[in-house]
Amino acid sequence: MVIRYGGMDRRALVLVPGLIAAAGLVACSGKDEDVGAVEDLMREHGVLRRAILVFRACAGRLNAGQAVDAQALHRAAQLFRTFGEEYHEKKLEEENIFPQVKKAGGEGAALVDVLLAQHRRGRDIISYVLDASNGTTFDGKAMASALQSFELMYEHHAAREDTILFPAWKKAIGPHEVEEMGDKFEDIEKAQFGGDGFDMAVKQIGEIEHALGLSNLAEFTAPPPR
Repeated sequence: MVIRYGGMDRRALVLVPGLIAAAGLVACSGKDEDVGAVEDLMREHGVLRRAILVFRACAGRLNAGQAVDAQALHRAAQLFRTFGEEYHEKKLEEENIFPQVKKAGGEGAALVDVLLAQHRRGRDIISYVLDASNGTTFDGKAMASALQSFELMYEHHAAREDTILFPAWKKAIGPHEVEEMGDKFEDIEKAQFGGDGFDMAVKQIGEIEHALGLSNLAEFTAPPPR
């Protein structure tokens, strides 16, 4: 529908006689990458940022009076709900990371209440997008405004998490518990999605980008300055 304006844990350590293979090395024989908990959180943010770029593109088209593929927009919002809100935010951040950072105090702890408020506001906006894009028509200006405000909020939100909150969490609990939490997050992911949720999400966002004509990275290369 087009609307117009109006098998092996990724974090398992590879044991070698006398050595422990460093985190981040790619295992041989087609095995999964060894991914640490913080890296996992940040690459999940990468999927969500790609969904945000879909929102930005749709908002731009609506503001220009152009057609928007409502089904693709709906799929992007649904991906953000299932992967971003119900898994990444609720299961990882709110149930595990935020309480540990809050307990430790400091700069990271001072962000937690604002981050929680932004999670709640984001869910309100995603609910609006899901409801509106599921019909036969919607208010283009209102949708564009909602998508743009969501993008602005989330870009600031994720940047603070990546540069302040996640490092504070890692420091607060120490490397051994970070490793244990990585295994716990792996189990949560498998229980939530029945497999590798990250790979599933990457596949879905790629399909959405293709449907909207956003899949060619070269098209977004900036022109030279004049």
